[in-house]
Amino acid sequence: MRIGDFEFQEPLPELKDPHVLAVLRPWIDVGNVGTLTMRRLERHLESKEIGRLVKPGRYYDFTRYRPKSLLKQGVREYNIPSTTISVAVRERGPDIITLHMLEPHLYGEDYTDSLIEVLRYLGVKRYSMIGAMYDMVPHTRQLLVSGGTVNSRNEEEYKLVGVRPSDYEGPTTITYLVSNALDALDIETRIFVVHLPQYFQVEEDFTGTARLMEIMCTLYGLPSRLADPERGRQQYASLQNIVTDTSEVASLLERLEERYDRENNPDSADQNPLSPMVEEFLQGLGSGSDLDSDLDLLDLDLDPDDDPSDE
Repeated sequence: MRIGDFEFQEPLPELKDPHVLAVLRPWIDVGNVGTLTMRRLERHLESKEIGRLVKPGRYYDFTRYRPKSLLKQGVREYNIPSTTISVAVRERGPDIITLHMLEPHLYGEDYTDSLIEVLRYLGVKRYSMIGAMYDMVPHTRQLLVSGGTVNSRNEEEYKLVGVRPSDYEGPTTITYLVSNALDALDIETRIFVVHLPQYFQVEEDFTGTARLMEIMCTLYGLPSRLADPERGRQQYASLQNIVTDTSEVASLLERLEERYDRENNPDSADQNPLSPMVEEFLQGLGSGSDLDSDLDLLDLDLDPDDDPSDE
């Protein structure tokens, strides 16, 4: 069965008030936080793939997203990068559709039109984009999570899970046309983006994954054990040892902590205001100046055996 540019296995399951959780690689998936979160959800909910792009080469440059050659029980198979759609039918609560998207290189408007056609056909009631981005935040504080515009439809929910409005301005993704179109159709949309410390860039950020997983568990009544915060604590503990041994990074961390506390605990911040020189320094970091020279020494990969690029 074909819907737009997607091919689906028949028969399609009957879905009740389905919610979509979407992750977009590589644009809003730093540290593979969105992908890791989705995989944990899919394993727990026993999600089944129901559809994928008919011809992904229409939208993707395969010299940038490389196909993979695999051997399974002596038989060679080829994995072609694509956008995939999976479903978990639940006894209680809305059914969950998981959407693994790759950023299109070509015909972006056609790509989003096909996605919108699919989501309308499946009767989607809510669409949530999840993932992570780098920011000048300290690893020693709870990771911040930003969302879209706060309004009467989502304000209470955002407060429940500690999500703040996003003030981001700059380059974005063509797939935001999906959210805009669904909003126009009166379908609820959400955004959950975890802010990760920019000075600690790893292939898989487990603290960010735990933070995002906590939100999903709260919203969908899932077991809190899925968050697995201990793995993230161990990963960031390794970072703390490096910070302690590096005076320049320790100084940077102290200033980031001061700004974090001032912005998130205004009562205590009033007692210890930042000096104008510190304010100017942090503003420079926030705009990206001199980050490469200051922070490259912490470009680590603590878990090289995992390959999060597998589709």
